[in-house]
Amino acid sequence: MPLGNNIDYLWRGAFSNIEIHALHAVAFKTRLYDEAEWNWVEQCDEHSLGWVVARHEGRFVGFVNVLWDGLVHAFIEDVMVDTAVRHRGIGVGLVHAARDGAAAAGCEFLHVGFDEDLRSFYIDACGFSPAGGGLMELK
Repeated sequence: MPLGNNIDYLWRGAFSNIEIHALHAVAFKTRLYDEAEWNWVEQCDEHSLGWVVARHEGRFVGFVNVLWDGLVHAFIEDVMVDTAVRHRGIGVGLVHAARDGAAAAGCEFLHVGFDEDLRSFYIDACGFSPAGGGLMELK
């Protein structure tokens, strides 16, 4: 699918649970959830600073969620790009739109955690600086 520059990045853009569940299943190779199990729209409305929706000619092709501490720290989660349109700059566009939305909300820092295989995307392409961190599994 040729995209050109016809991607709309919408801060707090509208999306449906059907759209986000389909994108999540494709992006993360998971099963397809439904709204009764996981209500993304409600969850984002209640707990997120914002999110960015990427659309190409109305088609939902990308998403990133922006969480925050309520003051100066924002955190991106769930960067998703439809596999049919990957490697065309949509992920970078999503992250930059999330950065701009968080900055406009008064945040001073944008954090991200990622697996090592995504290092070049986040550090080189998106402009994050390397930082230490850790993860504790709570299962």
